[in-house]
Amino acid sequence: MSATATLVQKRRVPVFPFAPADLWAFGWQQALACIFPGGIFLTLALSRALSLPEWLPRYDFILLACLGLQAAMYLARLESKDEIKVIAVFHIIGLALELYKTRMGSWSYPEPAWTKIGGVPLYSGFMYASVASYLCQAWRRLDVRLERWPGLVWTGPLAVLVYGNFFTHHFLPDLRWLLMAAIFVTFFRSYVRYAVRGRPYQMPLALAFVLIGFFIWVAENIATFFGAWQYPDQQSAWRLVHTSKISSWFLLCIISFIIVAQLKHVKEGLLAKRAGPEE
Repeated sequence: MSATATLVQKRRVPVFPFAPADLWAFGWQQALACIFPGGIFLTLALSRALSLPEWLPRYDFILLACLGLQAAMYLARLESKDEIKVIAVFHIIGLALELYKTRMGSWSYPEPAWTKIGGVPLYSGFMYASVASYLCQAWRRLDVRLERWPGLVWTGPLAVLVYGNFFTHHFLPDLRWLLMAAIFVTFFRSYVRYAVRGRPYQMPLALAFVLIGFFIWVAENIATFFGAWQYPDQQSAWRLVHTSKISSWFLLCIISFIIVAQLKHVKEGLLAKRAGPEE
């Protein structure tokens, strides 16, 4: 190998696109990946501004809008059948968490609705599903590849412990900081590769988790502002969601990412088997 080739090989791949054209392309692809979450925020805003008929509570209007948006994205081929399945899984996971959390008084949905179960409107599951939609869209649009992924032996139990802690911390010690430390250790050597306009970039996976968790917290502030749900300290007037929620979304992002990554891995394995050995 020549000295020039060795130099190119050792050159570090940048973490983030700073060139104006690449930064614009990256932002545009991120915006396209956020069509479903953006549609939900638009629905929340419209549901506050529109004068809905008495027979249609606002929460039910939001549910119908979410279902319509999901159907439109599938018909427009913005989401595949496999991605719809992933989103459905997250809808169930999120709804189960919502039922428990509202019962424990962590937050509430004070408005009436026909489609409420245990005090939780069915549209709430779409708030979690929107995270899965973003991950699936970004994965495809930015040609995401994982390097040094720890594997299901490590990530599977970690996801179970993280999800379980959301339930058990109400009556057992909160393990979130231990779990966060375990996450950084588990993914210390892992990073995500992605491409913008054909140029490769790579980012430490733990950093990606932190960034996604932060932006979900920003989105949560927008959602609570429009009355998607309500924390106890927001009952008299809206206020900024406490920054401690960033760690919660960071942990929830881990669950989302592990499930999506594992399903992508399984699908790639099945496609490789169908293709058969090269002749």
